[in-house]
Amino acid sequence: MPAVAEGYRVAFSDWLACAFRGASEAPARAALEAGEGVSGRVAAAATAGHVLDYDDTYPPGLAHLSAPTAPAALVLGAELGASVGDVLDAYAAGFEAIGALSRAGHPALYERGWHPTTVCGPLGAAVAASRLLGLEQAEQRSASALALLRSGGLRSGFGSAGKSLQVGMAAAAGVDAARLAATGVEADLERVARGPGGFEDAVGAAFSEPDGRLAIEENWIKAYPCCLQTHGAIEAALAASGDGVPEAGRIEVLVHPVSRQAAPIDAPADGLEAKFSIPYLTAFALLRGRPVVESFASVDAAIGELGARISVATDSGLRESEAVLNLEGKEVARIEAALGSPQRPMDAAALGRKRNELAGDALERALDDLDRPAEELLAVVLP
Repeated sequence: MPAVAEGYRVAFSDWLACAFRGASEAPARAALEAGEGVSGRVAAAATAGHVLDYDDTYPPGLAHLSAPTAPAALVLGAELGASVGDVLDAYAAGFEAIGALSRAGHPALYERGWHPTTVCGPLGAAVAASRLLGLEQAEQRSASALALLRSGGLRSGFGSAGKSLQVGMAAAAGVDAARLAATGVEADLERVARGPGGFEDAVGAAFSEPDGRLAIEENWIKAYPCCLQTHGAIEAALAASGDGVPEAGRIEVLVHPVSRQAAPIDAPADGLEAKFSIPYLTAFALLRGRPVVESFASVDAAIGELGARISVATDSGLRESEAVLNLEGKEVARIEAALGSPQRPMDAAALGRKRNELAGDALERALDDLDRPAEELLAVVLP
């Protein structure tokens, strides 16, 4: 299988495992209970896939590209009687659409307080849904325009149930847009995207469609279930932990400014907030090692105590995912690319361990049969 196509299978499989485990979390259960019809099921599936913050991430757009597109393709595909192969094709198209849009908007979206996944997610979900619905080009462009009208989502939701729920709403909005376009509703994409009061004016970022640069080649499969911009700090702490944790003295983590924007919480009050705390996660790695899903069931008092001694500083000269750990002003560890990045991809064994950690053997060889009905796969992931 071509490397690019295999990349989509890896990312989709990773999302399936995240959704399988995330379906039991309170925000996913709430989305399922509150939702109705196809849109409600899409929203619930998207919330489930993102609630652990363990799903794949695209650093050039600082967005989770599978988060809205995978549930849109899987749930609608199941509704339409599509095959797993059809779903993967639709997912890939949506993945590249949200990738291009989020990339064009980075870093402007983040700097203005937007959540790129949910600003760009409706478009990606609409493109995936349009492919499954067999829309002609003009209809697909209307679907994309209608989806852009629903763009939104704020970084202020990070560290709360709002983050995953707004991903669910974005995915559902994209599917709704495609289904509306399928009935004959028309909308001018150029006007909505670039016209007065349009997408570019409103969000303060450029609109773009796929241009040949493949997002899947720069995608990141997460090794830890927390904000991507904390992963460098986690690994720097893991690298330094063998020397023991100093009983006193200054501990500083140096990161790029975008990491501080993404993970701004210093003293988390609960497990969700802990996923966005560089001091807490640095302390966790120093004392406990690699964080796993269960690490965020609550906040550990001992970790919080050490975290209170850890300061975070920014340096725009660093790479966006780079982190440096300093003890008493001396550099003890530097991570330029954490595990899971394109520079250090997880191997098949590591991917398998992550899948089994999240779903046991329920998703073993789940994508081997591309002719398998999507409905069967959905029933496994979200019974």
